[in-house]
Amino acid sequence: MKKIKPTVPVLIVILLFASMAFAANDRLQVTVYNDNRALVNEHRVIQLKRGLNEISLTDVSARIDPTSVHVASLTDPDGTRVLEQNFEYDLVSSDRLLEKYLDRQIRAVTSDGAVYKGRLMGTAGGVIIQDSIGGITVLQKERLREITFPSLPNGLITRPTLRWLIDAATAGKHETELAYITGGLNWHADYVLSLSKDDANADLDGWVTLNNKAGMTFKDAHTKLVAGSLHRAPSPPGLMLEQAVRREAAAAKQRQVQQRALFEYHLYDIKRPLTIQNNQTKQIQFVSCHRIPVKKRFVLDSRSSYARDHDNREKGKAEIQVRFVNDRKSGLGIPLPAGVCRLYKSDVDHSKQLIGEDRIDHTPRDEDVTLTAGQAFDVVGERVKTSQEVLGKRSRKESWRVEVKNHKQEKVSVHILERLNPWGESEIVSESRPHSRKTADTIEYLVEVPEGGKAEVTYTVIYRW
Repeated sequence: MKKIKPTVPVLIVILLFASMAFAANDRLQVTVYNDNRALVNEHRVIQLKRGLNEISLTDVSARIDPTSVHVASLTDPDGTRVLEQNFEYDLVSSDRLLEKYLDRQIRAVTSDGAVYKGRLMGTAGGVIIQDSIGGITVLQKERLREITFPSLPNGLITRPTLRWLIDAATAGKHETELAYITGGLNWHADYVLSLSKDDANADLDGWVTLNNKAGMTFKDAHTKLVAGSLHRAPSPPGLMLEQAVRREAAAAKQRQVQQRALFEYHLYDIKRPLTIQNNQTKQIQFVSCHRIPVKKRFVLDSRSSYARDHDNREKGKAEIQVRFVNDRKSGLGIPLPAGVCRLYKSDVDHSKQLIGEDRIDHTPRDEDVTLTAGQAFDVVGERVKTSQEVLGKRSRKESWRVEVKNHKQEKVSVHILERLNPWGESEIVSESRPHSRKTADTIEYLVEVPEGGKAEVTYTVIYRW
């Protein structure tokens, strides 16, 4: 036996649904994660008599995890105990009805109007009926117009149902809190970045995309979303964690979606009620900023920009990157959840054209966002190892030359990223121009390439290990 406690352990609350028609002040809360699961936490008023009660609750998700179900009486938590708990999910369907009616009487009508009555013998390959004198008829399922069953067999239900055996010390209406985990609910973010004519600024629109395949409609939902990666216990599935919600006193800038901190994650509160139908994908705008300062740059990265040809030379095209800062000065300054960003630019006739897409990772405020649009058609590079020398058992020297050609009708700045071998120590002993070290194994050269011209970088590195 287990004692009902007044508080329900729940997962981090992300999605809150309110104003359901169970009682005047009842609430329905749903926590949606981006790993195709959600937690439902709701209040219902149920009528209990003193002693044993058999209670059935419908209007629950069809993809519920029964091991995660928890129920609590808020009216009399100490005097109410759950003795038994069941989830019934054997739903009515034509196949399940036929299975339940094996060896029982049915009536079938075919597409030509012929009527067959008798005992159902089997369903493999069609409907097999034995009539009153022992004759056997096999009816192909595609020929059947209708099948009549005398009644609904025991064990079949029309909707997923939770059933409890409850021992109550107090009779009357009990406000009851229910929580369970379900599959079939998911969310992610999508972005559209529209560049200006001069590529100096852009408009950013962010959308939350909700996908509901839980087998249940959520009506007039007050929606909250959390961005972040939650740990999931490998076994047993469906274990619930303690609810941890941090409330923020100061109101943020008025948007349709308001962001605030939640534990070590970020919560996005959609300020208007939503109705999320079963088998529906719904999008809600959560950020819209205009004229964000952006920088377009060309990058030749030794790790990703080149392909080796038959002469053992590495040739490639520069990547086009668009960068902006996620800060208040740019009109943003909110944590951006991970999602795909499509990049648009207006053509000469002012029609939008797709110029690339990339993925934004979970990005805190005041951090840079770098998007790769694609490869530049007119900015190409060639990378060649010009010499290599073994200096000893634990050292080696390499010399490289990188050439950049600009076929555009304007000068360009190109960032040349050279990824050094990560093992051991590296030292640049000579170079044609100064570098900046980005990481322990990455150096960068910034070169200006004139219109229709080319530029070159050479360097020598010694590795020691």
